[in-house]
Amino acid sequence: MTAEEGWRHFSVGSEICAQLFETEAFDYLDSPAVRVTGADVPVPYAENLELLAIPQTNRIVEAAKKACYIQ
Repeated sequence: MTAEEGWRHFSVGSEICAQLFETEAFDYLDSPAVRVTGADVPVPYAENLELLAIPQTNRIVEAAKKACYIQ
């Protein structure tokens, strides 16, 4: 799992996932790689909208539980 404030496409997390999928490291994964990224919008100036646009702790924890098959 990767988590970053950047956009989903053309990010460091997407490059890490691509390298995992292209090598034999993929065979050792227990679940697919998951990317938690910011929303596909420019970062808003208003603080309440900014919090919606960047990944928060609850979204990261939710993605980690999903990757570990924990509901």
